[in-house]
Amino acid sequence: MGKGDRKTTKGKRSIASYGNARTHVSKVAVGPAAPVAKKTVTKTAAPAKKAVAKKTVAKAG
Repeated sequence: MGKGDRKTTKGKRSIASYGNARTHVSKVAVGPAAPVAKKTVTKTAAPAKKAVAKKTVAKAG
């Protein structure tokens, strides 16, 4: 009962596999009883860009 044993939790961790001894617990509830989470999207207006006045240089001609 050690690292190479596939039936123990320590062995499952060593082999990096999941099974009856080391079940993979999901963090999110799945099914009809699961609460529905609504994501609200808030749109923020981007700051208005100021128009930069172009400088004109009078050419001597």
